[in-house]
Amino acid sequence: MVATFLPPFTAPDALLPQLRERGYAVLAPQDVAALCGVELGVLETLKPSWEDLQPDRYLKDGGSYRKRRHACFVASQGGLQQAAHRAHWQSVEYNALHGGMRRWFEPVQPTTLALPAWNSLLNGLAKVCDALKGGQPWYVEAHQFRIDTADGIGRPTPEGAHRDGVDMVAVLLVGRHGIRGGETRVFAAAGPDGQRFTLTEPWTLILLDDARVIHESTPIQPLQDYGYRDTLVLTYRAGGFQGDE
Repeated sequence: MVATFLPPFTAPDALLPQLRERGYAVLAPQDVAALCGVELGVLETLKPSWEDLQPDRYLKDGGSYRKRRHACFVASQGGLQQAAHRAHWQSVEYNALHGGMRRWFEPVQPTTLALPAWNSLLNGLAKVCDALKGGQPWYVEAHQFRIDTADGIGRPTPEGAHRDGVDMVAVLLVGRHGIRGGETRVFAAAGPDGQRFTLTEPWTLILLDDARVIHESTPIQPLQDYGYRDTLVLTYRAGGFQGDE
């Protein structure tokens, strides 16, 4: 039996020191809610929207295990402003499998964006970015993901261990059902250090300084006939969206 390691939770008052020292931190669900200034139940109102994600038609491995939606924003001292819907783009330097492609995904639904939890979450994380890297506009891409076992196995990160080409990456577990696997692995980008753990509690957050660490999640398999893993990935980048240079 493969061992499962618990997440190395960071106390809220140690969040910034941990990010500065290690390049990543993990927050427990109740601390994520507090960071965003809401009750945990408010974040739960986002969950139903994961039942209507759309197939990712760009998977080069031929799989059909990933569904998603995508939206873009600019977060600043003036609040959160939605940007026009746009293609998601990464260079091949950061995504050897799907880089160099302008991938158009279905947008996050307006009913989801209208929920108070959405603004609270994105603005709360923008404040962490401000505290860590200085106040400035943040160009935010939001990705709703469902990785399922319709093909027998689902790959959360088919590109392998990677960086995203942004300043900060936030990965929130929304839920997991009927699966094993899905272990998170974080490695120092310029050294041998690494850590592995499995997220099991909804709204657990991993926050990553993208220049300093690389990350991946291992494949998932069903415990019985079918299972899935839902996440929300938020990337924060200074200076503009990727692909605008």
